[in-house]
Amino acid sequence: MRVRDLNKVELVKQKAIELLVSDGFEGFTMNKLAKACKLSVATLYIYYEDKDDLILKIGIEEVQRMVAIMLEDFDPELPFAEGLRQQWKNRAKCMIENPLSAQMIEQLRNSTYQDKMFENFKKIFGLPLGKFMQNAVDRGEINAIPLEVYWCVAFAPLYSLIRFHNDGQSLAGSAFVLTDKMIWDTFELVLKALKKINQYGNGL
Repeated sequence: MRVRDLNKVELVKQKAIELLVSDGFEGFTMNKLAKACKLSVATLYIYYEDKDDLILKIGIEEVQRMVAIMLEDFDPELPFAEGLRQQWKNRAKCMIENPLSAQMIEQLRNSTYQDKMFENFKKIFGLPLGKFMQNAVDRGEINAIPLEVYWCVAFAPLYSLIRFHNDGQSLAGSAFVLTDKMIWDTFELVLKALKKINQYGNGL
């Protein structure tokens, strides 16, 4: 059995992500990938059984890598405001520094690869975030709401801003660059929307 060349493996991975984003799953072929990597098609089959095996393995590796970034310095036991801030910090870093991987993962989420790709996702990512939300509810920091509603309020604004940033274009079509001030001003609005209001009308 031939030894895997780690430099070639990384090259194949990066070129595969680029092609999957630009050409989609239907347009992606092993021949195109080999040409982009300046390798023979036979070399690709040293590392992967076929196209589906390649997409799944690279996809799973990228999901695990991105999740690790998103969970850096995050603890489900953190107070709600502090924990949510850490999540925003991690997610912004992850999505801005890895735009192609983020796009590929979103494509996989809406593909026939979804079930195999995300079967372990709930354990390594969903469980700590679910515990964080439940802890905040138990401490009376936020109201109990469906997870889907929580996600839309907590993270959709950040993802929309990052999408504008990665596209380099605002809704009006002008140039757009996301700044730290924009991120944290938006965060404060989200925090205000989620935090439970006490009897005096103040956030807890």
